[in-house]
Amino acid sequence: MKSNPTLIASAKPSVQNDIFSGITVALALVPEAVAFAFVAGVSPLVGLYGAFIMSLITSIFGGRPGMISGATGAMAVVMVSLVSEGNALGADGAYMGLQYLFFTLLLVGLLQILAGAFKLGKFIRLVPRPVMMGFVNGLAIIIFLSQLNMFKAGGVWIKGYDLWLMLSLVGVTLILMFTIPKIHKKAPGALIAIIVVSVLVYFTGLNTETVLSFIQQNGGDGIKGTLPSFAFPQVPFTVATLTFVMPYALILAAIGLIESLMTLNLIDELTKTRGHGNRECVAQGAANFINGIFGGMGGCAMIGQSIINITSGGRGRLSGIVASITLLFFILFGSMYIEAVPISALVGVMFFVVLKTFAWNTFNIINKAPKWDIAVIIIVTLLTVVFDLAVAVISGVVISALIFSWENALRIRVRKSVDEHGIPHYEVYGPLFFASTSLFLNKFEPEEDPLEVIIDFKESRIMDLSAIEAINKIAESYTKMGKNIHIRHLSKDCVSLIKKAEKICDVNVLEDPDYFVGIDDYRKHQLN
Repeated sequence: MKSNPTLIASAKPSVQNDIFSGITVALALVPEAVAFAFVAGVSPLVGLYGAFIMSLITSIFGGRPGMISGATGAMAVVMVSLVSEGNALGADGAYMGLQYLFFTLLLVGLLQILAGAFKLGKFIRLVPRPVMMGFVNGLAIIIFLSQLNMFKAGGVWIKGYDLWLMLSLVGVTLILMFTIPKIHKKAPGALIAIIVVSVLVYFTGLNTETVLSFIQQNGGDGIKGTLPSFAFPQVPFTVATLTFVMPYALILAAIGLIESLMTLNLIDELTKTRGHGNRECVAQGAANFINGIFGGMGGCAMIGQSIINITSGGRGRLSGIVASITLLFFILFGSMYIEAVPISALVGVMFFVVLKTFAWNTFNIINKAPKWDIAVIIIVTLLTVVFDLAVAVISGVVISALIFSWENALRIRVRKSVDEHGIPHYEVYGPLFFASTSLFLNKFEPEEDPLEVIIDFKESRIMDLSAIEAINKIAESYTKMGKNIHIRHLSKDCVSLIKKAEKICDVNVLEDPDYFVGIDDYRKHQLN
């Protein structure tokens, strides 16, 4: 994915940019947090508290300045079953599902902190480029599809005047976001667009859906609330409780870390800077743990809001801090103003995020990149949309690993030549590992070879136990016929691997004195 120059501009943190971008992000966080809270089956305030806590803690202590965390759809869809089953475990009307969610977040936090402490964040490097492209494409599609729900009223698509009005306001928002940065590079385009559209709707009296009407349509009362308060989850501390919540905790922790680390990599690329994955794991874990004891729904990094922040010039930790504090201000004092913001303005901002997130150069490389890479991009994109991020990324990594193994297996070559003494030399090229052993074994002719045979590994490497076993089989086949093989030029690491394998299998090349194993100063064996 080519980096977008507009996202890289103004790479150095600026207090002004961070403040304006933070306010913009806070406005965009409100409908997202509310929507995901409804998806998870909890109160909108639980979603807003979750967004506030996640954003504040990860902005201060996280490993990626400029990245925004909050309540996310990827985790909310898992919470649906958790809350539902938790409600069923409690008494009628007790709604214990929320308490089980909070308790689960404590475990999620601990698991994520441990992941950072053991430096597991480095494994994000194993994610190939095609998987990354499929990830951003899939998320762009998910963000787009999620915004389509805003074009419904009571579960029914709006039509006629209402539809055209909302489309027009979305269009005005997009036009402003594209044109304002061209007029003044440091101007907060998203924030100005939201304010302009809000003022336009207010003074013209246009009848369009607002944040408040959206919340009310989904069964909520508004976003006004108090400060989140400490309350340890009220669940029975039994083995049964732990057995119930642990699978959910593992899934949520994995999804949260994968999405956060993938987003961190994306922001790294867009800003030409480098974040710290393990530090981000610890910060995500701490934020989810605190959510569990202060009544938030938890979450992880949000690619949409992070792109908004980067696009608006937010680069430093201040942007996320401002976003979280502004969100809390909305909850405590400014609910009436935020509830009056037209949904169309926020939809326009998210559509802008879609356009900036999607890897449009995917279409340019279709006929240029290897076909398997294109297949991985498509598969990961589809899995991200149909299932979830964790399934998509893990599947993409597995598929890429299998493709890599298959292609390297085909690279094993054995060239046979005969020296002046009539002794055949088998020169092995390419890595010898589990996927290439079959081709390797088929290259030898024990029945036709003379009494002495030399196998040269100068251009090859023994990679695993399957490779050692393959050499064992070759040795056995020649030994049964009374013939000797001599192995040359095994590297020191290969010799070490073979020696270690003696403890778990019979290693013929070391036991038989006729096998001259892996020495660079190999003295020619007397063959006469």
